Amino acid sequence: MWETEEFGSQHEGRPGVLLADGTEPSPVYFDARSGPTMHQSTEWWVYDGTLGAPLATELRGACSCGWRGSTRHPLDWEAVGRQRPYLADTSGPEGDWDTHIIEVQARTVPVPADLTTLLDQVEERLTERAATDTAFSIDTADGPQWDTVAQALGISEQAARSRLTRYALRR
Repeated sequence: MWETEEFGSQHEGRPGVLLADGTEPSPVYFDARSGPTMHQSTEWWVYDGTLGAPLATELRGACSCGWRGSTRHPLDWEAVGRQRPYLADTSGPEGDWDTHIIEVQARTVPVPADLTTLLDQVEERLTERAATDTAFSIDTADGPQWDTVAQALGISEQAARSRLTRYALRR
């Protein structure tokens, strides 16, 4: 996934796939036969035509906001490493997504620099305060209880880990 700090999950980018008929396929489901749920994936490399997955022929930039790039980048499965397909060159779709982000940024209303500075200071102070207050209420015998930290900060567990790690690195 490609992401900017400014837009976060609202504009996460990724290589999107197209089938030979020009359509975007549905997620691929993998039946592990170990329970009632099945794993699904939309990672571009699972559309390799094996294990019942459709065969992707092209890549294009895609964004979580619904944007899809118009430039189609041919997908050469011979050049994709079977052991580590995620290492294949997807710079074409990523460049298209970068252009999309530049266009999104151009449409946004800029926040005045002095207000940005004040907001950064407020966030830093609140983060320090919340981290300090939360640190006293966490059972650290087995490490932080991330669900408790997340609830105390009013954010997801992943965001809590990231925020407290950033705070710890500032010291």
